[in-house]
Amino acid sequence: MQIQNYTKEFRYNWQLAAPVMLGMLGHTFVSFVDNIMVGQLGTAELAAVSLGNSFMFIAMSLGIGFSTAITPLIAEADAEVNFDKGKSSFKHGLFLCTVLGVLLFLLVFFAKPLMYLMRQPPEVVELAIPYLDLVAFSLIPLIVFQGFKQFSDGLSMTKHPMYATLLANIINIFLNYILIFGKFGFPAYGIVGAAYGTLISRFVMVGYLWYLLRGKEKSKAYVTNIKFFVLDKLMIRKILNLGAPSAMQMFFEVAIFTAAIWLSGLLGKNPQAANQIALNLSSMTFMVAMGLSVASMVRVGNQKGLQKYYELRRIAFSLFLMGTILAFGFAIIFFAFHNQLPKIYVDFDDAKNLADNTEVLAIASKLLVAAAIFQISDSIQVIVLGALRGLQDVKIPTIITFVSYWLVGFPVSWFMGKADAYGSFGIWLGLLAGLSTAAILLYIRFDYLTKRLILTKE
Repeated sequence: MQIQNYTKEFRYNWQLAAPVMLGMLGHTFVSFVDNIMVGQLGTAELAAVSLGNSFMFIAMSLGIGFSTAITPLIAEADAEVNFDKGKSSFKHGLFLCTVLGVLLFLLVFFAKPLMYLMRQPPEVVELAIPYLDLVAFSLIPLIVFQGFKQFSDGLSMTKHPMYATLLANIINIFLNYILIFGKFGFPAYGIVGAAYGTLISRFVMVGYLWYLLRGKEKSKAYVTNIKFFVLDKLMIRKILNLGAPSAMQMFFEVAIFTAAIWLSGLLGKNPQAANQIALNLSSMTFMVAMGLSVASMVRVGNQKGLQKYYELRRIAFSLFLMGTILAFGFAIIFFAFHNQLPKIYVDFDDAKNLADNTEVLAIASKLLVAAAIFQISDSIQVIVLGALRGLQDVKIPTIITFVSYWLVGFPVSWFMGKADAYGSFGIWLGLLAGLSTAAILLYIRFDYLTKRLILTKE
Protein backbone atom coordinates (compact mmCIF):
# COMPACT_ATOMS: atom_id res chain seq x y z
CA MET A 1 0.00 0.00 0.00
CA GLN A 2 1.30 3.48 -0.90
CA ILE A 3 2.62 5.73 1.86
CA GLN A 4 0.06 8.42 0.88
CA ASN A 5 -2.73 6.18 2.19
CA TYR A 6 -1.29 6.79 5.64
CA THR A 7 0.07 10.34 5.36
CA LYS A 8 -3.27 11.71 4.07
CA GLU A 9 -4.64 11.04 7.57
CA PHE A 10 -1.95 13.14 9.25
CA ARG A 11 -3.91 16.41 9.10
CA TYR A 12 -7.02 15.02 10.81
CA ASN A 13 -4.88 13.04 13.26
CA TRP A 14 -3.15 16.28 14.17
CA GLN A 15 -6.41 18.24 14.51
CA LEU A 16 -7.68 15.63 16.95
CA ALA A 17 -4.43 15.03 18.81
CA ALA A 18 -2.93 18.55 19.07
CA PRO A 19 -5.42 19.88 21.67
CA VAL A 20 -4.93 16.67 23.69
CA MET A 21 -1.14 17.12 23.47
CA LEU A 22 -1.40 20.72 24.66
CA GLY A 23 -3.74 19.71 27.46
CA MET A 24 -1.47 16.86 28.57
CA LEU A 25 1.57 19.13 28.26
CA GLY A 26 -0.36 21.51 30.48
CA HIS A 27 -0.52 18.86 33.22
CA THR A 28 3.22 18.27 32.81
CA PHE A 29 3.87 22.00 32.64
CA VAL A 30 2.47 22.32 36.18
CA SER A 31 5.22 19.97 37.31
CA PHE A 32 7.77 21.75 35.05
CA VAL A 33 6.97 25.15 36.61
CA ASP A 34 6.99 23.66 40.13
CA ASN A 35 10.40 22.10 39.47
CA ILE A 36 11.97 25.26 38.06
CA MET A 37 10.63 27.52 40.83
CA VAL A 38 11.38 25.04 43.61
CA GLY A 39 14.81 24.34 42.08
CA GLN A 40 15.75 27.93 42.93
CA LEU A 41 15.33 27.04 46.64
CA GLY A 42 17.94 24.23 46.53
CA THR A 43 18.53 20.59 45.52
CA ALA A 44 16.94 19.21 48.73
CA GLU A 45 13.69 21.06 47.92
CA LEU A 46 13.78 19.82 44.32
CA ALA A 47 14.34 16.24 45.51
CA ALA A 48 11.45 16.65 48.00
CA VAL A 49 9.04 17.65 45.23
CA SER A 50 10.34 14.68 43.23
CA LEU A 51 9.72 12.29 46.14
CA GLY A 52 6.28 13.72 46.88
CA ASN A 53 5.28 13.61 43.24
CA SER A 54 6.44 9.99 42.98
CA PHE A 55 3.51 9.05 45.23
CA MET A 56 1.24 11.32 43.21
CA PHE A 57 2.33 9.79 39.89
CA ILE A 58 1.28 6.35 41.08
CA ALA A 59 -2.14 7.56 42.22
CA MET A 60 -2.62 9.67 39.09
CA SER A 61 -1.72 6.73 36.87
CA LEU A 62 -4.51 4.67 38.41
CA GLY A 63 -7.04 7.50 38.11
CA ILE A 64 -6.11 8.63 34.61
CA GLY A 65 -5.75 5.05 33.38
CA PHE A 66 -9.18 4.14 34.74
CA SER A 67 -10.82 7.18 33.16
CA THR A 68 -9.64 6.15 29.67
CA ALA A 69 -12.41 3.50 29.70
CA ILE A 70 -14.90 6.33 29.05
CA THR A 71 -13.39 7.47 25.72
CA PRO A 72 -13.87 4.36 23.53
CA LEU A 73 -17.41 3.85 24.88
CA ILE A 74 -18.36 7.45 24.01
CA ALA A 75 -16.61 7.23 20.60
CA GLU A 76 -18.48 4.02 19.75
CA ALA A 77 -21.85 5.48 20.89
CA ASP A 78 -21.15 8.69 18.94
CA ALA A 79 -20.47 6.71 15.73
CA GLU A 80 -23.70 4.74 16.31
CA VAL A 81 -25.61 8.01 17.04
CA ASN A 82 -26.84 6.45 20.30
CA PHE A 83 -27.30 9.30 22.85
CA ASP A 84 -28.72 7.14 25.66
CA LYS A 85 -25.79 4.74 25.50
CA GLY A 86 -23.34 7.66 25.47
CA LYS A 87 -24.95 9.48 28.41
CA SER A 88 -25.07 6.31 30.47
CA SER A 89 -21.37 5.64 29.76
CA PHE A 90 -20.47 9.20 30.75
CA LYS A 91 -22.61 9.35 33.92
CA HIS A 92 -21.37 6.03 35.27
CA GLY A 93 -17.80 6.84 34.30
CA LEU A 94 -17.95 10.20 36.07
CA PHE A 95 -19.45 8.60 39.19
CA LEU A 96 -16.69 5.99 39.32
CA CYS A 97 -13.99 8.63 38.71
CA THR A 98 -15.32 10.70 41.64
CA VAL A 99 -15.30 7.70 43.98
CA LEU A 100 -11.81 6.73 42.78
CA GLY A 101 -10.52 10.28 43.31
CA VAL A 102 -11.58 10.21 46.97
CA LEU A 103 -10.09 6.74 47.49
CA LEU A 104 -6.78 7.73 45.88
CA PHE A 105 -6.57 10.85 48.06
CA LEU A 106 -7.01 8.72 51.19
CA LEU A 107 -4.49 6.16 49.93
CA VAL A 108 -1.77 8.76 49.35
CA PHE A 109 -2.57 10.66 52.55
CA PHE A 110 -2.13 7.57 54.73
CA ALA A 111 0.86 6.24 52.75
CA LYS A 112 3.17 9.09 53.83
CA PRO A 113 4.91 7.08 56.59
CA LEU A 114 6.29 4.81 53.83
CA MET A 115 8.76 7.58 52.99
CA TYR A 116 10.65 6.86 56.21
CA LEU A 117 10.90 3.17 55.31
CA MET A 118 12.31 3.84 51.83
CA ARG A 119 15.77 4.92 52.99
CA GLN A 120 15.36 8.34 51.36
CA PRO A 121 17.44 11.32 52.61
CA PRO A 122 15.81 12.51 55.92
CA GLU A 123 15.94 16.23 54.98
CA VAL A 124 14.09 15.41 51.75
CA VAL A 125 11.35 13.41 53.54
CA GLU A 126 10.72 16.20 56.07
CA LEU A 127 10.21 18.71 53.26
CA ALA A 128 8.09 16.32 51.16
CA ILE A 129 5.40 15.44 53.75
CA PRO A 130 3.64 18.85 54.11
CA TYR A 131 3.84 19.27 50.32
CA LEU A 132 2.20 15.90 49.77
CA ASP A 133 -0.72 16.61 52.17
CA LEU A 134 -2.08 19.34 49.91
CA VAL A 135 -1.17 17.83 46.56
CA ALA A 136 -2.86 14.55 47.56
CA PHE A 137 -6.17 16.38 48.08
CA SER A 138 -5.87 17.80 44.54
CA LEU A 139 -6.32 14.21 43.26
CA ILE A 140 -10.10 14.53 43.77
CA PRO A 141 -10.65 17.44 41.33
CA LEU A 142 -8.00 16.01 38.98
CA ILE A 143 -9.70 12.60 38.56
CA VAL A 144 -13.15 14.25 38.23
CA PHE A 145 -11.63 16.46 35.52
CA GLN A 146 -10.35 13.31 33.81
CA GLY A 147 -13.90 11.94 33.68
CA PHE A 148 -15.08 15.07 31.87
CA LYS A 149 -11.97 15.14 29.67
CA GLN A 150 -12.25 11.55 28.47
CA PHE A 151 -15.93 12.12 27.69
CA SER A 152 -15.08 15.26 25.71
CA ASP A 153 -12.30 13.41 23.83
CA GLY A 154 -14.72 10.59 22.98
CA LEU A 155 -17.01 13.13 21.25
CA SER A 156 -13.92 14.37 19.31
CA MET A 157 -14.23 17.68 21.23
CA THR A 158 -10.58 17.69 22.23
CA LYS A 159 -10.10 21.48 22.41
CA HIS A 160 -12.20 22.13 25.50
CA PRO A 161 -10.07 20.17 28.01
CA MET A 162 -7.06 21.98 26.51
CA TYR A 163 -8.62 25.39 27.24
CA ALA A 164 -9.38 24.35 30.84
CA THR A 165 -5.84 23.05 31.35
CA LEU A 166 -4.25 26.20 29.92
CA LEU A 167 -6.32 28.40 32.27
CA ALA A 168 -5.28 26.18 35.20
CA ASN A 169 -1.62 26.59 34.20
CA ILE A 170 -1.83 30.37 34.16
CA ILE A 171 -3.41 30.35 37.62
CA ASN A 172 -0.82 27.81 38.89
CA ILE A 173 2.15 29.89 37.67
CA PHE A 174 0.77 33.06 39.28
CA LEU A 175 0.00 31.34 42.59
CA ASN A 176 3.40 29.61 42.61
CA TYR A 177 5.16 32.93 42.17
CA ILE A 178 3.36 34.66 45.04
CA LEU A 179 3.17 31.68 47.43
CA ILE A 180 6.59 30.00 46.97
CA PHE A 181 8.59 33.24 47.19
CA GLY A 182 6.20 35.40 49.26
CA LYS A 183 5.23 38.17 46.82
CA PHE A 184 2.51 40.86 47.08
CA GLY A 185 2.45 40.68 50.87
CA PHE A 186 1.94 36.90 51.08
CA PRO A 187 4.24 34.80 53.33
CA ALA A 188 6.90 32.66 51.58
CA TYR A 189 5.57 29.10 51.91
CA GLY A 190 8.42 27.43 49.95
CA ILE A 191 7.44 24.11 48.39
CA VAL A 192 4.09 24.13 50.27
CA GLY A 193 3.25 27.22 48.19
CA ALA A 194 3.65 25.11 45.05
CA ALA A 195 1.19 22.60 46.51
CA TYR A 196 -1.40 25.36 47.18
CA GLY A 197 -1.02 26.53 43.56
CA THR A 198 -1.61 23.03 42.22
CA LEU A 199 -4.66 22.41 44.45
CA ILE A 200 -6.48 25.67 43.63
CA SER A 201 -5.75 25.47 39.89
CA ARG A 202 -7.18 21.94 39.65
CA PHE A 203 -10.51 22.98 41.17
CA VAL A 204 -10.70 25.83 38.66
CA MET A 205 -9.90 23.39 35.85
CA VAL A 206 -12.92 21.15 36.62
CA GLY A 207 -15.36 24.03 36.93
CA TYR A 208 -14.24 25.69 33.71
CA LEU A 209 -14.40 22.48 31.63
CA TRP A 210 -17.95 21.79 32.86
CA TYR A 211 -18.89 25.39 31.97
CA LEU A 212 -17.48 25.00 28.44
CA LEU A 213 -19.21 21.64 27.79
CA ARG A 214 -22.51 22.97 29.11
CA GLY A 215 -22.33 25.79 26.54
CA LYS A 216 -21.93 23.50 23.50
CA GLU A 217 -24.92 22.01 21.69
CA LYS A 218 -23.20 18.64 21.13
CA SER A 219 -22.35 18.09 24.79
CA LYS A 220 -24.93 20.14 26.75
CA ALA A 221 -27.50 17.35 27.11
CA TYR A 222 -24.80 14.95 28.38
CA VAL A 223 -23.42 17.19 31.16
CA THR A 224 -26.72 18.61 32.50
CA ASN A 225 -29.52 16.87 34.40
CA ILE A 226 -27.21 14.05 35.47
CA LYS A 227 -29.01 11.70 37.87
CA PHE A 228 -25.76 10.89 39.63
CA PHE A 229 -27.03 8.24 42.04
CA VAL A 230 -29.45 6.45 39.69
CA LEU A 231 -27.05 3.72 38.65
CA ASP A 232 -27.12 0.65 36.42
CA LYS A 233 -25.08 -2.28 37.74
CA LEU A 234 -24.41 -3.64 34.24
CA MET A 235 -22.93 -0.34 33.03
CA ILE A 236 -20.84 -0.02 36.21
CA ARG A 237 -19.52 -3.52 35.63
CA LYS A 238 -18.75 -2.74 31.97
CA ILE A 239 -16.76 0.37 32.85
CA LEU A 240 -14.97 -1.42 35.69
CA ASN A 241 -14.05 -4.27 33.30
CA LEU A 242 -12.53 -1.75 30.88
CA GLY A 243 -11.24 0.75 33.43
CA ALA A 244 -9.51 -1.53 35.94
CA PRO A 245 -7.15 -3.17 33.39
CA SER A 246 -6.52 0.25 31.76
CA ALA A 247 -5.62 1.66 35.19
CA MET A 248 -3.20 -1.21 35.77
CA GLN A 249 -1.57 -0.71 32.35
CA MET A 250 -0.78 2.91 33.18
CA PHE A 251 0.15 1.98 36.75
CA PHE A 252 2.74 -0.60 35.61
CA GLU A 253 4.41 1.97 33.36
CA VAL A 254 4.29 4.92 35.76
CA ALA A 255 5.35 2.69 38.65
CA ILE A 256 8.61 1.75 36.94
CA PHE A 257 9.42 5.43 36.40
CA THR A 258 8.53 6.00 40.06
CA ALA A 259 10.80 3.10 41.02
CA ALA A 260 13.52 4.96 39.10
CA ILE A 261 12.96 7.97 41.41
CA TRP A 262 13.26 5.76 44.49
CA LEU A 263 16.31 3.90 43.16
CA SER A 264 17.91 7.28 42.44
CA GLY A 265 17.16 8.30 46.03
CA LEU A 266 19.28 5.37 47.22
CA LEU A 267 22.21 6.95 45.35
CA GLY A 268 21.72 10.34 47.11
CA LYS A 269 19.86 13.64 46.74
CA ASN A 270 21.85 14.82 43.70
CA PRO A 271 21.16 11.69 41.58
CA GLN A 272 17.52 11.99 42.66
CA ALA A 273 17.33 15.64 41.58
CA ALA A 274 19.04 14.79 38.25
CA ASN A 275 16.57 11.96 37.68
CA GLN A 276 13.72 14.42 38.26
CA ILE A 277 15.11 16.80 35.62
CA ALA A 278 15.47 14.06 32.98
CA LEU A 279 12.07 12.61 33.89
CA ASN A 280 10.37 15.99 33.64
CA LEU A 281 11.88 16.71 30.21
CA SER A 282 11.12 13.27 28.77
CA SER A 283 7.58 13.34 30.17
CA MET A 284 6.90 16.49 28.14
CA THR A 285 7.70 14.72 24.86
CA PHE A 286 5.72 11.69 26.09
CA MET A 287 2.62 13.90 26.27
CA VAL A 288 2.84 14.40 22.50
CA ALA A 289 2.67 10.62 22.08
CA MET A 290 -0.20 10.57 24.61
CA GLY A 291 -2.09 13.00 22.39
CA LEU A 292 -1.71 10.63 19.45
CA SER A 293 -2.71 7.74 21.74
CA VAL A 294 -6.02 9.47 22.53
CA ALA A 295 -6.55 10.20 18.82
CA SER A 296 -5.85 6.52 18.17
CA MET A 297 -8.37 5.47 20.84
CA VAL A 298 -11.08 7.79 19.44
CA ARG A 299 -10.56 6.98 15.76
CA VAL A 300 -10.29 3.23 16.29
CA GLY A 301 -13.37 3.38 18.56
CA ASN A 302 -15.31 5.22 15.82
CA GLN A 303 -14.34 2.66 13.16
CA LYS A 304 -15.20 -0.20 15.52
CA GLY A 305 -18.67 1.31 15.96
CA LEU A 306 -19.01 1.49 12.16
CA GLN A 307 -17.49 -2.03 11.77
CA LYS A 308 -15.07 -0.74 9.11
CA TYR A 309 -12.07 -2.86 10.00
CA TYR A 310 -9.91 -2.17 6.91
CA GLU A 311 -10.25 1.56 7.60
CA LEU A 312 -9.60 0.96 11.30
CA ARG A 313 -6.29 -0.70 10.52
CA ARG A 314 -5.22 1.91 7.95
CA ILE A 315 -6.03 4.82 10.28
CA ALA A 316 -4.22 3.17 13.19
CA PHE A 317 -1.09 2.65 11.06
CA SER A 318 -1.19 6.32 10.02
CA LEU A 319 -1.02 7.22 13.72
CA PHE A 320 1.81 4.76 14.39
CA LEU A 321 3.81 6.28 11.50
CA MET A 322 3.14 9.84 12.62
CA GLY A 323 4.19 9.05 16.19
CA THR A 324 7.43 7.42 15.03
CA ILE A 325 8.37 10.45 12.90
CA LEU A 326 7.77 12.87 15.79
CA ALA A 327 9.68 10.61 18.20
CA PHE A 328 12.72 10.62 15.90
CA GLY A 329 12.62 14.43 15.98
CA PHE A 330 12.55 14.51 19.78
CA ALA A 331 15.35 11.94 19.98
CA ILE A 332 17.57 14.19 17.86
CA ILE A 333 16.77 17.25 20.05
CA PHE A 334 17.52 15.38 23.29
CA PHE A 335 20.78 14.00 21.94
CA ALA A 336 21.94 17.32 20.46
CA PHE A 337 21.11 19.40 23.57
CA HIS A 338 21.66 16.89 26.39
CA ASN A 339 24.23 19.21 28.01
CA GLN A 340 22.17 22.40 27.66
CA LEU A 341 18.61 21.38 28.63
CA PRO A 342 19.30 20.50 32.31
CA LYS A 343 20.77 23.99 32.88
CA ILE A 344 17.21 25.38 32.90
CA TYR A 345 16.59 23.72 36.26
CA VAL A 346 19.54 24.82 38.39
CA ASP A 347 20.88 28.18 39.54
CA PHE A 348 24.62 28.51 38.85
CA ASP A 349 24.70 31.92 40.58
CA ASP A 350 24.04 30.11 43.88
CA ALA A 351 27.60 29.83 45.22
CA LYS A 352 26.49 27.83 48.27
CA ASN A 353 25.05 24.97 46.18
CA LEU A 354 27.43 25.22 43.20
CA ALA A 355 29.07 21.81 43.78
CA ASP A 356 25.68 20.08 44.11
CA ASN A 357 24.27 21.84 41.05
CA THR A 358 27.30 20.90 38.95
CA GLU A 359 26.94 17.22 39.90
CA VAL A 360 23.19 17.28 39.16
CA LEU A 361 23.86 18.76 35.72
CA ALA A 362 26.48 16.12 34.87
CA ILE A 363 24.19 13.21 35.82
CA ALA A 364 21.11 14.68 34.10
CA SER A 365 23.06 15.19 30.86
CA LYS A 366 23.86 11.45 30.71
CA LEU A 367 20.26 10.50 31.47
CA LEU A 368 19.02 12.58 28.55
CA VAL A 369 21.10 10.43 26.19
CA ALA A 370 19.15 7.37 27.40
CA ALA A 371 15.92 9.37 27.14
CA ALA A 372 16.78 10.22 23.52
CA ILE A 373 17.13 6.54 22.67
CA PHE A 374 13.83 5.44 24.22
CA GLN A 375 11.73 8.20 22.59
CA ILE A 376 10.81 5.88 19.70
CA SER A 377 9.80 2.80 21.72
CA ASP A 378 7.96 4.96 24.28
CA SER A 379 5.96 6.65 21.52
CA ILE A 380 5.06 3.41 19.72
CA GLN A 381 3.97 1.54 22.85
CA VAL A 382 1.56 4.26 24.05
CA ILE A 383 -0.03 4.88 20.63
CA VAL A 384 -0.56 1.14 20.02
CA LEU A 385 -1.98 0.86 23.54
CA GLY A 386 -4.46 3.62 22.64
CA ALA A 387 -5.52 1.68 19.53
CA LEU A 388 -6.05 -1.47 21.61
CA ARG A 389 -8.21 0.50 24.07
CA GLY A 390 -10.21 1.74 21.08
CA LEU A 391 -10.84 -1.93 20.27
CA GLN A 392 -11.82 -2.36 23.96
CA ASP A 393 -9.06 -4.95 24.28
CA VAL A 394 -7.58 -4.39 27.73
CA LYS A 395 -6.83 -7.68 29.52
CA ILE A 396 -3.98 -9.10 27.39
CA PRO A 397 -2.32 -5.65 27.06
CA THR A 398 -2.34 -5.42 30.87
CA ILE A 399 -0.35 -8.67 31.07
CA ILE A 400 2.01 -7.40 28.35
CA THR A 401 2.71 -4.17 30.23
CA PHE A 402 3.36 -6.03 33.49
CA VAL A 403 5.81 -8.44 31.82
CA SER A 404 7.58 -5.65 29.92
CA TYR A 405 8.11 -3.25 32.79
CA TRP A 406 8.42 -5.51 35.81
CA LEU A 407 9.86 -8.79 34.52
CA VAL A 408 12.16 -7.16 31.94
CA GLY A 409 12.67 -3.46 32.77
CA PHE A 410 12.84 -3.36 36.56
CA PRO A 411 15.44 -6.14 37.02
CA VAL A 412 17.73 -4.30 34.57
CA SER A 413 17.24 -1.02 36.48
CA TRP A 414 17.88 -2.77 39.80
CA PHE A 415 21.09 -4.53 38.82
CA MET A 416 22.53 -1.88 36.48
CA GLY A 417 21.50 1.06 38.69
CA LYS A 418 23.66 0.29 41.70
CA ALA A 419 26.42 2.72 42.66
CA ASP A 420 29.13 0.14 41.82
CA ALA A 421 27.56 -0.52 38.38
CA TYR A 422 26.23 2.22 36.08
CA GLY A 423 24.38 4.30 38.71
CA SER A 424 21.63 6.57 37.42
CA PHE A 425 22.36 5.71 33.78
CA GLY A 426 21.89 2.01 34.56
CA ILE A 427 18.45 2.76 36.05
CA TRP A 428 17.45 4.39 32.77
CA LEU A 429 18.79 1.45 30.73
CA GLY A 430 16.13 -0.60 32.51
CA LEU A 431 13.46 1.91 31.45
CA LEU A 432 14.66 1.58 27.86
CA ALA A 433 14.50 -2.23 28.02
CA GLY A 434 10.95 -2.20 29.42
CA LEU A 435 9.57 0.33 26.94
CA SER A 436 11.10 -1.45 23.94
CA THR A 437 9.68 -4.83 25.01
CA ALA A 438 6.22 -3.28 25.49
CA ALA A 439 6.31 -1.59 22.06
CA ILE A 440 7.10 -4.86 20.26
CA LEU A 441 4.59 -7.06 22.12
CA LEU A 442 1.71 -4.56 21.96
CA TYR A 443 2.21 -4.08 18.23
CA ILE A 444 2.10 -7.86 17.70
CA ARG A 445 -1.17 -7.96 19.67
CA PHE A 446 -2.78 -5.18 17.61
CA ASP A 447 -1.67 -6.72 14.31
CA TYR A 448 -3.15 -10.11 15.31
CA LEU A 449 -6.50 -8.69 16.50
CA THR A 450 -7.15 -6.46 13.49
CA LYS A 451 -6.29 -9.20 11.00
CA ARG A 452 -8.68 -11.52 12.86
CA LEU A 453 -11.48 -8.92 12.75
CA ILE A 454 -11.06 -8.53 8.98
CA LEU A 455 -11.07 -12.31 8.41
CA THR A 456 -14.14 -12.74 10.64
CA LYS A 457 -16.11 -10.12 8.72
CA GLU A 458 -15.19 -11.73 5.40
